Amino acid sequence: MKSHLKPLARLNTILIYSFCVCLFGCSQQNTTPAQQPLPTVTVAQPVTKQIVEWDAYTGRLEAIDFVEIRARVSGYLQSTHFDEGQIVKKDDLLFIIDPRPYQAELNGARAALSQSKSQLAQANAQLKEAKAQHQQSEAQLVLSTAQLRRARSLKTKNVTTQDELDQQEAAYLQAKADSEASQAGISSADAAIETALAVIEAAKAGIETAQLNLAYTRIYAPVSGRISRKYVSEGNLINGGTSNSSLLTTITSVKPIYCTFDANEQDVLKYIRSALAGKRASSREAKNPVFLGLIDEAGFPHKGHMDFVDNRFDADTASMRARCVFPNQDQVLIPGMFARIRIPGSAPYKAVLIPDSAIGTDQSVQYVYLVADDVVQRRTVTLGPIVDGLRVVREGLTGGESLIIEGLLQVRPEMKVESQAGEIKVIEDGLPDDYKPLPPEEWISRAPDPVPERGTPKAMSVGELRGAAQ
Repeated sequence: MKSHLKPLARLNTILIYSFCVCLFGCSQQNTTPAQQPLPTVTVAQPVTKQIVEWDAYTGRLEAIDFVEIRARVSGYLQSTHFDEGQIVKKDDLLFIIDPRPYQAELNGARAALSQSKSQLAQANAQLKEAKAQHQQSEAQLVLSTAQLRRARSLKTKNVTTQDELDQQEAAYLQAKADSEASQAGISSADAAIETALAVIEAAKAGIETAQLNLAYTRIYAPVSGRISRKYVSEGNLINGGTSNSSLLTTITSVKPIYCTFDANEQDVLKYIRSALAGKRASSREAKNPVFLGLIDEAGFPHKGHMDFVDNRFDADTASMRARCVFPNQDQVLIPGMFARIRIPGSAPYKAVLIPDSAIGTDQSVQYVYLVADDVVQRRTVTLGPIVDGLRVVREGLTGGESLIIEGLLQVRPEMKVESQAGEIKVIEDGLPDDYKPLPPEEWISRAPDPVPERGTPKAMSVGELRGAAQ
């Protein structure tokens, strides 16, 4: 009985296993996997607008005029006539050095001039006396000549004696000697006049020097600007008129003001090529506009223009120094400050702008993803600077494409996607999208104030000196 049941149990086991296999196979064939949804990306058209590429530099503010106030004569500092740290105007009195020694020198020089004029008058009188004596001696010589001629005539006729002839010859020689002596007296008087004139010139030069030294005891502001503190107190002996003269204070002009910066070789060559192509005027010849912002300012509220470009590169830094000028009417710009400046790096042109978040990088290649017929396409692009918060696309886009601006990490080229419309926002930086070089009437320039001359006497000619002496 048991032997008959064993094959039957084995058959049941086989049937049950086959049934399970068939059931499992059927369940596998009837089960379909769930379909994955397409990735969703945000697309927008690139911004197309006219722009100017404004190159960024860091500059340092410098005063147009910076003057060290030093003494030109030595002496005791008598008084100070300004408030430290305040604005002073040109020709304002700043310091007074004790003038008494220099006043005494001026008085002595004037006395020397009066004495030399007296000597000139005396020499003129001697000249007149010498001329009168010369006329008298000439008359005596004429008389002696006539008498000697007559005596010789009478001697040939034996009318006069030899003794009388000898006396006439002696009288003639005496008259001739007197005439030559009077002529020498005239020459001596002329020499005395020339000497007196030279002494007068020297005395006049002494007066000029004394007047200048006396004028230098009063120190005036040579330029307008903000004055520093006084470095020497009243009562101190200061040294003046030498290379190590005492520094009394300094003055810096406040408006207008310079800002200097350095440009590298690549930027300078770009400007040169652009000028040669007629796209952008050179800042050496045109006053291109410049915008400036300080460290606490969000934009660039200060407008000026280019003023100077150096003639060579610095061998140590391989950069070229340039300078711009600003009016600084509110006096916010202070010499020594750092500033952010923007200068035009290109002519105005129409550009395609995209956000940096839409740009991918593959080693040295930069690319973007576009959507065409719900299919992702990869496009290689050439990029430029940032303008209004967006990146300039120099090559690769025309501005009419559907650009993926969100969801770049979810897509690959040739992948199907679902797209939704987005917007690329332009963040205005306050810089204009067009510019022209400033016309001459808008140039910011100021010639240095001339230092006034005080106490300089008027020069006198030789004829005027002769007339004054007479």
